[in-house]
Amino acid sequence: MLDSSRGRARWPSGKNIALALTPRYRWPMLEGRRIAITGGAGFIGSHLIERLIQGNRVVVFDNFHRDALSSSGLYDHPSVQVVKGDVLDTDALRKAMEGCDAVVHLASIAGVDTVLKNPVLTMRVSLLGTLNALEAARTVGGVRRFIDFSTSEVFGRYAYQVTEFDATTLGAVGEARWTYAVAKLATEHLAMNYHKQFGLPACSIRPFNIYGPRQVGEGAVHHFIVRALRGEPLVVHNDGSQIRAWCYVDDIVDGIIACLTRDEAVGHAFNIGNPRSTVTIYNLAREIVRLSSSGSPIVFEKWPHPDVEIRVPSIEKARDILGYQAKVDLEEGLLRTIHWYRRHRT
Repeated sequence: MLDSSRGRARWPSGKNIALALTPRYRWPMLEGRRIAITGGAGFIGSHLIERLIQGNRVVVFDNFHRDALSSSGLYDHPSVQVVKGDVLDTDALRKAMEGCDAVVHLASIAGVDTVLKNPVLTMRVSLLGTLNALEAARTVGGVRRFIDFSTSEVFGRYAYQVTEFDATTLGAVGEARWTYAVAKLATEHLAMNYHKQFGLPACSIRPFNIYGPRQVGEGAVHHFIVRALRGEPLVVHNDGSQIRAWCYVDDIVDGIIACLTRDEAVGHAFNIGNPRSTVTIYNLAREIVRLSSSGSPIVFEKWPHPDVEIRVPSIEKARDILGYQAKVDLEEGLLRTIHWYRRHRT
């Protein structure tokens, strides 16, 4: 490790040398657990389940509005119990959590277009759904970890190397785009206060632009790859100068596993993303055209709604507390994703 005050390397002595040389993203194995995942049929949920079934049992609670689970081949896995239900149904949610020792609360209305069309439902699902999930986790007893999924949108339109200690920034009241961020920030406060007041071991994750195989619904990478493989125009909003840091789905799963296994995670919010994979939307489209060997043109379309101009996280806190480090860089992640879509396109 580096002693920054003296500007030279400082290594532990004796038996700790091997520990210092071990990659920091290695964490304890997760085995013998029963884990409930709300929204588990979604994109991130399906990849998390893929990891968790190696030694654990998983209860998927989802209304299947979006379904990435079926294409994963996990729907009928013997370690997976699927419960079709809505997080607004308190009794069904509590029943699904019985016997579970961890809850990953992914259920949400997602996607800018969907949020713009359904701002009230967006807030109901985030606020009431999270309150229901927290209360169910508290009352069933035995829950050793509750992970609330928030959003990087809580940082507003301009977020460069933002830390969890930076002030959150919310847009104008009445602008539908920001209803999602407002509701998600409120769920973080709910999770932290359930920890403080009731002792529920909760933490929050703020994901930054996750992409990968099986992505369903909206999202720039999904849109660009699907259209590039069909030879259709890739539509970029405005001039495409918006900047994003893209995080491959395997890396967000690593962050979730770290939160499930490390007691130090309790009571904290974490940025989970990959600041190394930062690119403008226009250059992302160009890369996908190149990597997919597509002839698709890139076209520009006026976007009349507020947009996030820059979103790049600092992941220092996650690195220090969780040992988290994103491992999949952008080109490798895009190639994996393109390969999956090429094999599974209809």
